This record gives sequence, structure tokens and C-alpha cells, in this order.
Amino acid sequence: MITETRYIEAPRRLRAFVRAHETSLVLLAALVGVVGGLVVAAMSAAVNVLHTTLFNLSSGDRLSSQLSVDPVRALLVPTAGGLLLGIAFLLLLRFRPGREIDPIEANALHGGRMSFRGSVIVALQTIWSSGVGASVGLEAGYTQLSSGLAASLGRGFHLRRADQRLMVGCGTAAAIAGAFSAPLAGAFYAFELVIGGYTPASLTPVGVASVVGYFVAHALTPLSLAIATGPVVGIVVGRDLAAAALLGVLAALFGIAIMRGAGLCEALLSRIIRWPPLRPALGGLVVGILALQTPQVLSSGHGALHFNGIVTMPLAFIGMVFVLKTTASIVSLGSGFRGGLFFATLFLGGIGGRLFAEAFGGIWPGLRLESNIYAVIGMSALSASVIGGPLTMSFIALESTGDLWLTTAVLVAVIISSQITRELFGYSFATWRLHLRGETIRSAADVGWIRDLTVRRLMRPDVLTVNAATSIAEFRQKFPPGSKTQVVAVDDAGHYAGMVFVSDAHGPDIDAKKSLNSILHYPRVVLHPGMNIREAIAAFDVTEAESLTVVEAGDQRPIGILTEAHAMRRYAEESERRRREVIGDV
Repeated sequence: MITETRYIEAPRRLRAFVRAHETSLVLLAALVGVVGGLVVAAMSAAVNVLHTTLFNLSSGDRLSSQLSVDPVRALLVPTAGGLLLGIAFLLLLRFRPGREIDPIEANALHGGRMSFRGSVIVALQTIWSSGVGASVGLEAGYTQLSSGLAASLGRGFHLRRADQRLMVGCGTAAAIAGAFSAPLAGAFYAFELVIGGYTPASLTPVGVASVVGYFVAHALTPLSLAIATGPVVGIVVGRDLAAAALLGVLAALFGIAIMRGAGLCEALLSRIIRWPPLRPALGGLVVGILALQTPQVLSSGHGALHFNGIVTMPLAFIGMVFVLKTTASIVSLGSGFRGGLFFATLFLGGIGGRLFAEAFGGIWPGLRLESNIYAVIGMSALSASVIGGPLTMSFIALESTGDLWLTTAVLVAVIISSQITRELFGYSFATWRLHLRGETIRSAADVGWIRDLTVRRLMRPDVLTVNAATSIAEFRQKFPPGSKTQVVAVDDAGHYAGMVFVSDAHGPDIDAKKSLNSILHYPRVVLHPGMNIREAIAAFDVTEAESLTVVEAGDQRPIGILTEAHAMRRYAEESERRRREVIGDV
């Protein structure tokens, strides 16, 4: 949903300077990096305050790294927090009935335009969801607010469509780099997931935003947000590559199960519980019950992932945490809490990798696999399946461990995990949730211009019509050979009946006493003004027609004509224009 039409404009001369110089985009990207770092630090601090206050923690403690929490608070806080969130959703619908769009959808469909107010709302909802203990990640809020601010900055400078999309990518790069202590991962998150591709023209702005976001976030955040993987002991050899490939397969299957589970949970609760605020309340209650067993299920799991003690726990306990955290994440998202799965899949993949190594050792005792190595591999492989972005996850592993050989094994696992997920499922978690709401996009690649290029914009409105009951002889007198190519036939009510080719009417074997109904073409094939150019071209391919009539969807009255030649030419022109924008040749 994009509702704001007002935004602060930069002075005209400054806007002209920015549009005329590529280096000025780098300066804007640096500013976006500062904003992204501030967003990460501020949102993290806000969630920590909520955790400290609501769960009675000591200052600086992480909720999901606690050995235990007060049982009353564990049950009450997520339940009451979910109810309040649900009521807030209900009230918000009166003022903003539409759905807020995220960075991927914004870049895919809206040319990088995002609602600033909507981004703030989503960020606040994410802070509250994680703050009351729901098993959701903050990364969705980080990227939403950072990219929303970046989009507003770009609109203030009247940036071109490609540059506007680039600003959104810079916002997400800065946020991810600051959140994960991984500038390379932040940059490639933007390339793979938000911009939809890498070009030399986008490298410098995105890279600058990512590095600046990293430094700003860590200058302001007293506790490091880096991923703690524990000491990686051992050397990666050939057998590890084979085992990593197997782990990649398992991670893909498990990732698909998580994504489908969240969708099924949402559909089930929507069917069972009619009053929407009760859904997050019930989800919070379930999370609270699970937290009585282990606090590691609470919030994003960032504290648990950062807590090296988790890898020293008994194997049975780790298995229990794995099952309970998976359940908590599915229930939290399915019941309506705001957030993402990035942190959760990193945590689940980490402990799942250790379980894999231990299970492999039990089946094949002579082949001992290093648990810490497979924790890193599992972490990256599962996140690659759910979040997408194999290079992003590979760089997270590299920047977390500094081990290039381990990163090679990680790359094997994430490639296999990503490919299996694409083959069997076809979506990342973000695009899967869009699919459940009726969208068809599978990435952030810019397809919005295709939807903007509608039949209404392409058609020729001067429609020549004739009654279908008219005799062919009368038609011949009115339209001699060479006067027109085709004429639209309508019934007595003015509704579309078909297309009459003038050459057919003047054919030597045609009975002139018959009506035009006997020589009509495409009586049931029409175009509608809301169809996009790709749908129109598909209709031409199916019917093998050179031109089709455009009718209003309600009353079937002809309002225009569209030829295949014109549609193909406009499609080629717009495709070339977008290609030139992507490579910076404008």
C-alpha cells in the first residue's frame, strides 16, 4: 500500500545535480547507510528495553539466552502482547485498509516507491512482536524502515526508476550489514533479494551503504550483533563436501516445510477464529507454553544464537529446542505477529547442523564430523532455502568464521538447498507470503513496468462498429475493398459480437444475402483494458490474431482496438529501456 502523495522535495538545482552525476548517488547511498545503521541500533535498543521491562531481565541480558524465565511472565506477556497487537491491527484497518508493501514487492511492482508512514508502522509492529517474545526476527523491521526511509529520500530527489530501486536496495544492504556484522552479506542481500541482480553501476552505491551501515550500527550498539558460531575446529576435506551436499538437501526440505507450515497455520487460524485479535493472542499463548520448557524459543533467537552455551548442551536438549523453536516460529508468523524468519532459520540451521553431525557419527562411527563446522553449514543452507540468496548466506558464513575452506563447503550446501527449493517450491518466504495473497512475483526483478503498460494505454480508441445482423451485401456497399481492414461487429444492444474482415466480405464464394454473423472472427476472444501487455501478447499468440477488440469488462461494449504489431513494438521498446537503465546506459 502506497498512500502518501506528499514528501519533502530537495531544491531543484540539487535534484538536477544528483540526476546528472553518478557520484552523487554514492553520496546518497552513504546517507542511506547512516540511516540504516541508526535504524538497526534504535530498533535493537527498543526491543531490549521491552525485554528488560516485560520479562524482568537484568540490563544487557538477552531473552533467548536465559536459562529460565518467570512462568507467569512467559505465559502472560506473549498472550497479552498478541491480543493488543491484534486490536491494533483491527483499529488500523479503519485508517489504512490496504496492505503495506515490503522492499521486494516495492522494487518488483512499484518502481521502488514505498510508504514512509507504512514502513514506520511495520517497524513498530515488528518491535512489539519481538518485544513481547513472539518467535519472529527483527530483520523484517530493519529492512522495512531503512528501505522506506531510503525510498522517501529518493522520491525527494525525483530519482529515475532504476535509481529509486537502487536506493531501496541500499537501505536493505545497510540494515542487514549492521544487523549481522557482515557488509558483504548486506550488499549481496540487496543484489539477490531486493534489486534482483548485480550490475557494475550498482556496486559502488550498495557497497558504500552496506559498509557505512555496518560501522554506524556498531558504533552505537554496545553489544555486538555478530553471529557467534563457536570455535571452528578441524579441516574441511572432500568428505565434508559430500556431507555438506546431503545437509543441503535436508535443509531445503525442512525449509519448504517451515514455509508451508506458516501458510497452513495462518489459513487454519483464519478459519477457526473469527475475531482477528484472538489469533495473535492464541499464538502468544502457545509460544508462552513452549517457553516454559526453554526460553530459547522466545523472540528472534538472536541471543540464543549468540550464546555459545547452546552448543555445549546435551544432544537431547538441543533436539528439543530445535522442535520447539520450529513450532514457535510457525505459530508466531501464522497467528499474525510481525517479523521474519532470518534469525530463526540461522538459529535452527545452526543447531540442526550439529544434530546432523552427531546423527551422522552415530550411523557411521568411524567418520567423525566436527559439530561446529556443520552448525555453520546448516545455518547457511537452511537460511538459503527460506530467505533465498545463496551468495548472501555464503558471505555470512565467511564473515562470521573467516574460514575460506569452510565457506567452500557452505557454498556447496547453499547451492543445493537453493536449487531444490526453487525446483520443488519456487518461492522464498517473502515471495511465498505474497503468493498466498494473490501476487505472482518470485523475485524483486522489475516487472512493475509490465503491469503499468496496460491495454488501455496501448489501444487505439477509434472503434468502427457495424451491426452483426447487417447483410453482407449492405456491408459491401458501406465498406468497399481497401477502405478498411477490419470492422467490429456488435449486437442490437451494442455488445461485442466478433470481428469482420473486409476482405472476407468481398470474397467471391460468399453469399451476399447472409448476415455478417456467418463470417465473424474471434466472437469470444477480447481484450480488457486492465490487462497488461504480457497478457495481451499471450492472447495474440493463442488466437493467432493480428488485432483484437478491447471491451469493457462489465457490459462488453467495444472501446478500442489493439494490434499485435503495436503491442510487440511497445514491449520491445520498454524492455530495451529497462535494460539500459539496469546497466546505467541512460
